[in-house]
Amino acid sequence: MVLSKESVVTLLQDAVYAAISASKKVREIYDSGDFGVNMKSDSTPLTKADKISDSEIRDKLLHTYIPLLSEEGRMVHYEERVNWKLFWLVDPIDGTKEFIKENGEFTVNIALIEEKRPIIGVICLPAIETLYFAARDIGSFKISNRVLSEITSYEDCAVDSLLKKATRLPLPFEGEHRYTVVSSRSHLAKQMAAYLEDVKKQHPDMLPPIPQGSSQKFCMVAEGTADLYPRITATSEWDTAAGQAICELAGCEVVGMYTFVPLTYNTETMINPSFIVRKAKINL
Repeated sequence: MVLSKESVVTLLQDAVYAAISASKKVREIYDSGDFGVNMKSDSTPLTKADKISDSEIRDKLLHTYIPLLSEEGRMVHYEERVNWKLFWLVDPIDGTKEFIKENGEFTVNIALIEEKRPIIGVICLPAIETLYFAARDIGSFKISNRVLSEITSYEDCAVDSLLKKATRLPLPFEGEHRYTVVSSRSHLAKQMAAYLEDVKKQHPDMLPPIPQGSSQKFCMVAEGTADLYPRITATSEWDTAAGQAICELAGCEVVGMYTFVPLTYNTETMINPSFIVRKAKINL
C-alpha cells in the first residue's frame, strides 16, 4: 500500500486537528495544576491529561478507519498487528515527567506509519502553542504563533491554510554556529559521556549538551538549532515516530547508533535500538 498525495494531505489535516484538539485539553489541565497523577505497572507516571489526550485523539481519528496504536491504549499483540500496512502511532503526552514538573517540555505526538516507515508526523507543544508537522511529498514545517487559540476548527487545519502560517524546516540561519548536541533531560545513560567525548574530538567547538524533555529534541534538530541528538537508553516506537517524520522530511536522519539504518516501526517488541538524530551525514 502506498497512499496517494491527495490521501496524505487529507490524513495530515486529520492528524493536525487531532493533535490540536488534544493539546487544548492538555493545556487546560496543565494550567489547572490538577494532574491526577498515578503510577503505571512499569513505574512511569500517568496523569488524567494522558488519558484525556488519548481519548480525544482516538475520537478525532476514528473516521479514518485506520488502526491506532497508543502508549495509553490497549497493547495490541504482535500477531494481531503484524500485517498492518498502515496505522496511527500515538503518544498522547510525551514527557509526562516534564508535564508533572511543570517545565513546559511535553508534547502531543501523532504519526502515520506506512509499511513500517513514518510518512506523517505531527508534534504539538501545548505549553508554548507551537506546532511541527510533516508529510511525504509536502515537507516539514513549524508554526509558532499561538496555534491553540488560532487553529479552532477542522477547516483551519487544511494543509493550504497551515502552509500560509508555517515556516519550512530547517529554519533559515545566519551568523556564527557552534556544534550543538541536545540530550534527554530525564533519561541519562552512563555510556553517553564516553560517546559525547568521541563527538567532541570531531567537533572541538561543541557546546555543552543542552538538556531537553520529550520529542522537542527531534524538533530542535529538524529546525537546525541542534546538530545531533543521541539516545542510548530505551525508547518505545511512539516516542520517536512523529519526530522521525519531521526530521527526515527536513533533510535529517534518524538512524541506529551502530547500524546507521533508519528506524522502522511495528516491530514485535515496539522498542527502538539506540539511535542518533543528525542534521547531516557524518561519521560518529
